[in-house]
Amino acid sequence: MAETFHVVPVARHESLVRAAYLARGFAETEAMDAARLATAATRHGIRTHNAIKALDLDSHFGSKAGGCVPRATIRRLPSRFDACQTWDACKKLGQSVAWEAIETCIGLADVHGSGTVAVDNAFHYLWGGGYVMEAARRGYVAYTNCTASLAEVVPFGGVYPTLGTNPHSWGFPTMDAVGYPLVIDWATSVIAMGRVQQLKREGKMLPPDAAVDAGGRPTTDPAHAVSLLPFGAHKGYGLALLNEVVAALIGGSLPTIRSRAAVPGEKQGCAFFFQVIHPEALSGGAFAGGRSQAANVRAVLADILGHGNDRCLLPGQVEARAAARSDRAGGLLFSRAEVEALDAIAREAGVEPLVADTLPVFTEGPA
Repeated sequence: MAETFHVVPVARHESLVRAAYLARGFAETEAMDAARLATAATRHGIRTHNAIKALDLDSHFGSKAGGCVPRATIRRLPSRFDACQTWDACKKLGQSVAWEAIETCIGLADVHGSGTVAVDNAFHYLWGGGYVMEAARRGYVAYTNCTASLAEVVPFGGVYPTLGTNPHSWGFPTMDAVGYPLVIDWATSVIAMGRVQQLKREGKMLPPDAAVDAGGRPTTDPAHAVSLLPFGAHKGYGLALLNEVVAALIGGSLPTIRSRAAVPGEKQGCAFFFQVIHPEALSGGAFAGGRSQAANVRAVLADILGHGNDRCLLPGQVEARAAARSDRAGGLLFSRAEVEALDAIAREAGVEPLVADTLPVFTEGPA
C-alpha cells in the first residue's frame, strides 16, 4: 500500500534537532551528534528511533530527569589491554558517546585487528544500527549491544518485566557484494517500545503476542500496552539476558531500577558494548577457487540467495531501500503526525516549526 509523507530537507531537520538539544543545555558537538543519528535513522526508515523518540527519551529519563548530563566528559579508565578500553560515560549524551566509541574501535582495529570499548554509567544511544552501519560502510565488521533505559520486557515464562528491550546490532562490509552494508539490528522484544509509541501516534494496532497490559494480559492496543514480550520465546529471552550479563560485567545497574527513582547506593544508568574487527584479522587466506576474501563473501551471499531464494531479503536491504527512497524524495520522510510532533519540539526550542501543509508531499509504495 502506498504511503504519503511530508518531505523535510536534511539541513532544516538537523537545524531543528540541534536547536532542541541546545535549548536543553547540551554542547554544540552533542547537539550535532544527536542530529546526525536522527537523520541517519529517518533516512533509513527507522521511525522508532528518530528525533521524536530521542527527545522524548531525554524528557522522561535524560537531562530533564537527571539521567543524562549535558556537557559531561567521558572518563577513560586505566587498562592493561591495548585493544580494549573501558569508559565511564558520566551520563553524557548517549549518541555522542556512541559515535566516539565506534570511531575509537575503528582506530584500535586498524592497529590491533580488533578494538573493544565498554561503557559504564551511560545514557541510551538510540539506534545501534546507525553506528555499526557507519563502520561497515567504511569496511569493518562491527557489533554493539546495550541495556535499555527501562525494564519493559517480561522474561520467558515470567509475569513481571525485568529485562530491557536490549538491542543487538551487527554490521558487515558488503558494499562491494550487494551495494549496501549488511546490518542485523534488532530489539530482543517482539517490537520496540518506540514502535508502540509510533503506532499509537498513527492510530494503528500492535501485532498479536507482542505486548501485555497492566494486568499481564495480551493486548494489541498500543494505548494499553505496558510491557513487552521477547521474540522467539526463550530465544529472545536469552539474547536479552546476554546484554544484562555483559552490562553486569562492565558495572551496569539492576534492570528493574534503571532510570527509576534514585535508590541509595545503586547505579541506574545503561551500559554499552562496542567491538570492531578489521576484515584482514578474520582472514584464513585459503578461500576456495582462488577467490579473494571479498569475492568469497559475494559467492556465499549469492549461494544463500540462489536455489529459488532470490526473493529473500538480506538484513539491511530494507534500510538501503528506505535510504534510496529518501534520496529520491529529496529529503527526510515524515508522516503528518510526526511533523506535528516535530513542530511541538520546535516551539519548545523557540524555532520556526515545519508546518505540514507547507512541506512537499511524497507518495510511493513501501521501501
